[in-house]
Amino acid sequence: MVDSFEKIAVQIFQNAKLGSVAAANEIANLIRKKQASNENCVLGLATGSTPISMYAELVRLHREEGLSFKNVISFNLDEYYPIEKEAYQSYWSFMHRHLFNHVDIDPSNINLPSGTGTKEDVKKFCQEYEDKIEAAGGIDMQILGIGNNGHIGFNEPGSSIFSKTRMVNLENNTRLANTYEFQNISKVPRRAVTMGINTILKSRKIILLAWGSKASIIAKSVEGNVTEQIPASILQQHPDCTFIIDEVASAELTRIKSPWLTGECDWTTNMIKRAVINLALKLEKPVLSLNTNDYNENGLSDLLVEKGDAYEINLQVFYLLRDSITGWPGGKPGLQLPSHPERSNPHPKKCLIFSPHPDDDIISMGGTFMRLHDQGHEVHVAYQTSGNIAVTDEFVTRFIDFAVGFEEMFGIDNQKSQGILAEARNFIASKKKNQVDTGAIREIKGLIRRCEAKATCRYVGLPDDSRCHFQNLPFYETGTIDKNPMGEADVINTMALLNTLQPHQIYCAGDLADPHGTHKVCLDVVFESMRRLKEAGEPWVKDCWVWLYKGAWQEWDISEIEMAIPMSPDQVMKKRFGIFIHQSQKDSVPFQGTDAREFWQRAEDRNGNTANLYAALGLTKYAAMEAFVRWHF
Repeated sequence: MVDSFEKIAVQIFQNAKLGSVAAANEIANLIRKKQASNENCVLGLATGSTPISMYAELVRLHREEGLSFKNVISFNLDEYYPIEKEAYQSYWSFMHRHLFNHVDIDPSNINLPSGTGTKEDVKKFCQEYEDKIEAAGGIDMQILGIGNNGHIGFNEPGSSIFSKTRMVNLENNTRLANTYEFQNISKVPRRAVTMGINTILKSRKIILLAWGSKASIIAKSVEGNVTEQIPASILQQHPDCTFIIDEVASAELTRIKSPWLTGECDWTTNMIKRAVINLALKLEKPVLSLNTNDYNENGLSDLLVEKGDAYEINLQVFYLLRDSITGWPGGKPGLQLPSHPERSNPHPKKCLIFSPHPDDDIISMGGTFMRLHDQGHEVHVAYQTSGNIAVTDEFVTRFIDFAVGFEEMFGIDNQKSQGILAEARNFIASKKKNQVDTGAIREIKGLIRRCEAKATCRYVGLPDDSRCHFQNLPFYETGTIDKNPMGEADVINTMALLNTLQPHQIYCAGDLADPHGTHKVCLDVVFESMRRLKEAGEPWVKDCWVWLYKGAWQEWDISEIEMAIPMSPDQVMKKRFGIFIHQSQKDSVPFQGTDAREFWQRAEDRNGNTANLYAALGLTKYAAMEAFVRWHF
């Protein structure tokens, strides 16, 4: 059922995996229905990171439940231009890698836009593509993703509702969003061939998928006005369109963000906190300055009816905000404060920071990391992956060259290191686009990142390298952007570390906006490990608290924050210098996603914004704040 604020049907699932299964079942049911009538099933298919899990489920249905694709005719949405179809980043390669090579579809029924030929060739091809779709009887079901600017296919803002298959120029932010496939933006094609909006709207049914940090554009597309500046909003005019999204992508929908505006509301403490904070920020007033008229005029009269006086509600929320701020992330020793985010005892605590990449600890919670150490806690860091794909080839030759020179300087036989350097130079010189590095080069890239991580821990003040744990979880070690799903070996590795350390506090990345999905897998590994250890009755687990931080891409909504660690200007600078230690990630970073800022800039902007929000709500103004939410398991 479409919510009163939503002009398109929206189905919200707890996570992307469940949403992907639902979408795959929609496709499977249609295929089987068409098979029962001895008809072809014409599917419009999308690419990018969003539908990967859906394709994996379709492959599973084929292998385990006998779903046949023999009656399927497929038409893909788009393709880069120019690009050879065999290139790793081409959508021809993508579709064969994730779906076509694993099911029984007739190769002659596979249709993808061409990314080769002259512009005149492409123009002719586009008309033929439209004719082919029409000859097949039209598209029965079209699968879409959505860009941060609202594009569908590669129909960028401003695309006409009457547009058909054609060549288009890609906006810079779209190219930035796709750098995860290419290393850096300079290698992302500037053009693409795409089905037009008119072509898409002719489909009998449309399903749009969105996971993670798409909340803002989803709300605009579903609840806003129809405009060519947000191409996805035009789907409001389609008679059978459904958005399948996860909880993170639903965050800005009115029924999620402001449910009190859509009907009856269960006024829990968290709901009251969210409503009052939203009201204060909307009106640009401190929480304690809100009055009865503010509540009545902004859809919160029901809250006054249920809870009474506006000022009493203001005080309740103000105290919740005040009590989330602490300079003692490990708990303040010697004081029993019931409202403090953390327990006072035991003190000192054993703290374990899980860092998905070798720099997430300092980028995401560097100030808290330093506070924990300075306040006497035993701090350990578990670097979950090697991070080796995020090191440029230039760094490899630079560091091997240093090793050769070091050995020469001290009279050490450097014949072997010279050979390694020569091999590396030869490989890199002849390296083809998207060629996987040799095992030796990947090891060297991993070593570079390990050395930077160790240097950061020494900078923070950890006494020795025994506090650094390099897990090198197997799911990550593919040598490519595409990672494997969480595996049993990842969980066993993590359970062993947890049982060895038996921490009182765990910090891990709850940032699901990571464009490569590494943070999500790393979080799932920790969650699964803790669940199993709890079920096994490990006694230390019941006394362990888990805190989630966000990574380099986003921050917790202020209404969600349960522990905020303030930072002085000096502490902000100290954190910045700690991030600078990761020289391989400075300036130009491979696969850095849609954000062109360096990691230290992202961190400071994010932490500064959190502090500004607290100040705007009437709390003390700090230079910056790091934020955490507790996970209960």
